[in-house]
Amino acid sequence: MSYKVKDVNLAPQGKLLIELAEGRMGALLKVRELLAREKPFAGITIGMALHVTKETAVLVRTLLAGGAQVAICSCNPLSTQDEVAAALAEEGFNVFAHKGETREEYYEHLNSVIAFLKSSINKLDPTTYNLQPTTSIITIDDGCDLVSEIHKNHADLIPLIIGGCEETTTGVIRLRAMEKDGALKYPVVAVNDNKTKHLMDNYYGTGQSTIDGITRATNILWAGKVVVVCGYGSCGKGVAMRASGLGSNVIICEVDAFRALQAVMDGFRVMPLIDAVAVGDIFVTVTGDKHVLRSEHFQKMKSGTILANSGHFDAEIDLAGLEQMSQGKRRVRWMLDEYNLGDGRVLYVAGEGRLVNLAAAEGHPSEVMSLSFCGQALACEWLVKNAGQLAAQVHTLPATIDEHIAQLQIEAMGITMDTLTEEQKKYLTSWQEGT
Repeated sequence: MSYKVKDVNLAPQGKLLIELAEGRMGALLKVRELLAREKPFAGITIGMALHVTKETAVLVRTLLAGGAQVAICSCNPLSTQDEVAAALAEEGFNVFAHKGETREEYYEHLNSVIAFLKSSINKLDPTTYNLQPTTSIITIDDGCDLVSEIHKNHADLIPLIIGGCEETTTGVIRLRAMEKDGALKYPVVAVNDNKTKHLMDNYYGTGQSTIDGITRATNILWAGKVVVVCGYGSCGKGVAMRASGLGSNVIICEVDAFRALQAVMDGFRVMPLIDAVAVGDIFVTVTGDKHVLRSEHFQKMKSGTILANSGHFDAEIDLAGLEQMSQGKRRVRWMLDEYNLGDGRVLYVAGEGRLVNLAAAEGHPSEVMSLSFCGQALACEWLVKNAGQLAAQVHTLPATIDEHIAQLQIEAMGITMDTLTEEQKKYLTSWQEGT
């Protein structure tokens, strides 16, 4: 066992946080019970690059219960909860993560996970490494960096990988680009495409946690503010809904005609970003693309405008361009930087342009992450059951698994539903009866 965390002495607080999360993640605990009985991951090593939060720790414990050996690093330099990383290290997990990683440390940690995968496969000194003989590898990713690093620099591992799982929209976009180019060499499940993920985590989770992160960074009053949301996918819809609920006037900027139409039908104004920059008070990017907010936009923004990103990477706000046109920069609050444009205007960037909900807050609530991580755990089980039978492409879990996750959550919430009568079932599966 090895680890690299900020301070292992933070473990007691981390264990309390994990305990709180587990109490709100009943669906995932049901999955844990199943995996603990069946041990589908015996002989499997799982390498993970996820946000190291209290909720992720519950997933790590769940995979261990299923028989897996696990190593984890962060998928974002600012998203680690140091107390949780310490708790995982104290529990014996191989964890490489701390909040505020440099780019060099970030890739060092990714490669520490990869080194663990190699050592487990090579069966190096089980006494020293506390390993059991491993036959196969699974990767779990949030953003595709682990998959990308393996493909670029550790291709020798690929024949031993039975598959991977991807958590987020940005990662799925990258994976589909790899598939299109013929570069993807092992099957990966797009967990993000589960209804119980992108219609719950992205919508309810991102909406609430983004508002939470910006509020913690700025203590801004949302009521009466003009909030510009760049992107109206599931995440953008969630942000817009929550901002509107707090009394903000919401403008949507989109490049997709159908999503723009949805935004109009949902009651929001839609306009080009270059027009919105003159009136917006708060800008939130949730597109998964690069340089959404850039120099020509900064030049027209009002003094005091707040910029935040809830897309996976820190590329959506062109911070290099902003720094180049600024005469000074200073940290004025926790996770809030002020850029002095030299013409009497200042702009504020929350969370260093990274995922504001994790950089400046705690990420999604445990209840919604329970759904997402049920998807991850059951996707791993599905990969094991279908090992050697899946093409090296992006896969979607069967709808039956998605429905099972929803049912688990319904039960965890103590909700009961109606059921169809036999007559109704017959009617829905036949064509003879009409008008």
